[in-house]
Amino acid sequence: MPRNSSLFHPLSVAPPSCLLSIAACREPCQRSVSGSRDPSVTERGPAVCFNPEYLDRRRAPAPGPDIRMKSRGVNLPHSQSSASRLAQHTDQHPGSSNHNTNSTEEVSRGVAVEKLDSVKKWGINTYKCTKQMFSERFGRGSRTVDLELEAQIDVLRDTKSKYENILRLATALISHFQSMVQTQQALGDTFTDLSQKSPELQDEFGYNAETQKLLCKNGEALLGAINFFVSSVNTLVNKTMEDTLMTIRLYENARLEFDAYRSDLEELSLGPRDAAAMVRIEMAQLEYQFHRDKYERLRSDVTIKLKFLEENKVKVMHKQLLLFHNAISAYFAGNQQQLEQTLIQFNVKLKPPGSDKPSWLEEQ
Repeated sequence: MPRNSSLFHPLSVAPPSCLLSIAACREPCQRSVSGSRDPSVTERGPAVCFNPEYLDRRRAPAPGPDIRMKSRGVNLPHSQSSASRLAQHTDQHPGSSNHNTNSTEEVSRGVAVEKLDSVKKWGINTYKCTKQMFSERFGRGSRTVDLELEAQIDVLRDTKSKYENILRLATALISHFQSMVQTQQALGDTFTDLSQKSPELQDEFGYNAETQKLLCKNGEALLGAINFFVSSVNTLVNKTMEDTLMTIRLYENARLEFDAYRSDLEELSLGPRDAAAMVRIEMAQLEYQFHRDKYERLRSDVTIKLKFLEENKVKVMHKQLLLFHNAISAYFAGNQQQLEQTLIQFNVKLKPPGSDKPSWLEEQ
């Protein structure tokens, strides 16, 4: 079969990127019917032309001046990229990054070493104290004992336990007595209402209403005195005594550490006396001296605090017991004037009725 009279050159297919512009041939190729090509005839194929507008379109536009800076009349040079600035800084200061990295590593290493040393010291101290504690419990170790101070500590603990019992009983008394006062107040209000609605018994209901209101008023005064008593004793027990007992606990821990390092020094002293052993004995001597000074200092603190606590306890309890006795006696004797004088004498201020209840704003 005869071939097609028009022949397309392979470059006639334009790429999708439009990089090349194809110009069609003005004159078709001349071929013979049999398909042979005449060498004398010039064959024109598609022309390949370079399109310079393509590169202009692909090139990024030049950055223009910032509109905000232009409005302010400020002309700034084009900023460099972060990568170029970092490379320039590295070229100018090649050792700065290494120096910062090394200093950070040194600081981290120093903190880690310090923590490791503290954990190591804590572990050694805990081991020695635990060993000493078990030795004392099983009767194989000796302990330092201050008989006079130990007796005072036992008395303080027993006194604190008894005072806590006083607080529990006094708090229960306040709860029961407050319920009684509220009942008397409600009963007085009922008598007053009935006196207005029962003309034939108006006088009788009126007398009982006044009596209940008077008892309620005296009961509130007695409650104020008992609350003041409980508050003062609570401060003495849970603050003053507790502070002294905290110092005593520190003293007991210091005593255990002192005995532990004392036993360690005694064991080393009974061993060989070579160079390494002498170094260990010297270190043990330093640790022993340190814990001995700490033990002596805390023992002195405990002695001073026990002395001041005893004086403070006598002073506070003398005042509070006198208040409690006078208020109870005046209330049950029906002596309202004496009860009021007792409150004035001990500077007891009564709270107004309903002051314990939260306000409307607090409830919301």
